Amino acid sequence: MTIQWFPGHMAKARREVTEKLKLVDVIFELVDARIPYSSRNPMIDEIIQHKPRIVLLNKADMADRAVTDEWLRFYRQKGITALAINSQAGTGLKQIVQESKVLLKDKLDRLISKGVKPRAIRAMIVGIPNAGKSTLINRLAGKNIAQTGNRPGVTKSQQWIKMGKELELLDTPGILWPKFEDQEVGVKLAITGAIKDTLLNLQDLTVYALRYLEKHYPERLQERYKLEQLPEDVVELFDLIGDFRGCRMSGGYVDYDKVAELVIREIRTEKLGPLSFERPQDLIKLDEIDENEK
Repeated sequence: MTIQWFPGHMAKARREVTEKLKLVDVIFELVDARIPYSSRNPMIDEIIQHKPRIVLLNKADMADRAVTDEWLRFYRQKGITALAINSQAGTGLKQIVQESKVLLKDKLDRLISKGVKPRAIRAMIVGIPNAGKSTLINRLAGKNIAQTGNRPGVTKSQQWIKMGKELELLDTPGILWPKFEDQEVGVKLAITGAIKDTLLNLQDLTVYALRYLEKHYPERLQERYKLEQLPEDVVELFDLIGDFRGCRMSGGYVDYDKVAELVIREIRTEKLGPLSFERPQDLIKLDEIDENEK
């Protein structure tokens, strides 16, 4: 299954981010805490270069807390400031300004030593579609300024937004990259809702999701769908879930499309609890594969 999604406004957004970079002090890179690697756009590294950044693991309430803690340690070991937040509930947001001041301490101290009163920190927020940027902005501002929506591609232009006296934020549209070198990245983005469902084969996504859950969260699957044991055959697993949830079509056959829609919807709405679909050790394995191929 090949997944690509690069609407025209995203190409424009990339150019605008590059042009506006000189106006900001720090980058807030918003990623999905459930897939911190797959939801980090590699183009952003090329664009922002050495500009100070804070990686914000949003939707942390939807992710496995133990795995999120692993990711925070991973970023810390890489020398990258990272915070776990929940923009919907406002959890962890106070740390963002505090950590920005830490990152920019030298710059702010230089201004003070010259007798210049430091202005508000100017930040740019970047991230893939549906990462929760607009919700985060509204939370930081304390009012509904940015347009929100539970679908990718809502924000399509840039705007400066004042966050009190300490922070000014430049919002940007979500940006995906033109081609996924690793199709597994596209699958994870699709499962978590970053790519429009109309572009997807939900049965293929569900097969991947079920296999992952079987490996890492088998008890969640068994509890949710009342399964005594998990079958090796994924078709049989579809049948069992379809039987339990009444996903049938005329003739009594299990409707696999309905089963797929059900499972993906229940993953996204946390009916199977908080889930993480990748771990830092997955990156170590990828690095080892790359080294072996050189």
